[in-house]
Amino acid sequence: MMNPDEILKLENQICFPLYAGSRLITKAYKPLLDQLGITYPQYLVLLVLWEKENISIKQISNKLILDTNTLTPLLKRMEQSGLVKRKRSAEDERTVYIKLTSKGKKLKEKAQSIPSKLIEQLSSEDISVNEILQMKETLCLLIDKMKDK
Repeated sequence: MMNPDEILKLENQICFPLYAGSRLITKAYKPLLDQLGITYPQYLVLLVLWEKENISIKQISNKLILDTNTLTPLLKRMEQSGLVKRKRSAEDERTVYIKLTSKGKKLKEKAQSIPSKLIEQLSSEDISVNEILQMKETLCLLIDKMKDK
């Protein structure tokens, strides 16, 4: 058992490396995404839509683990910039579907090099590509476990 004085030290927290790592990864993406004229949250939405187009805001919300009240203003900005179109369902007006525009579809080709560029930036003598990919798998397991709670 850990000494009570040690428990609340920043270096002993699980949350801090995850938080700091997330912020630094997002920062590493920024110059790559600036070339496309999009933000990191917009990139995440586009990744979802490049996989499956014309899906509901709720489906995007579930996939990205974001509240719809966080996602809705983001999607409005993406619509204003011509990347997506929003359309209410004829069957249920509460459901809004998101569809890529031709501009949003064209960004996919430009974005295809981003994952490999990022992995190249992150890997070094200290951490291999395989270790990075293993860490991703471990984080996915942790996320799945936490989503169930």
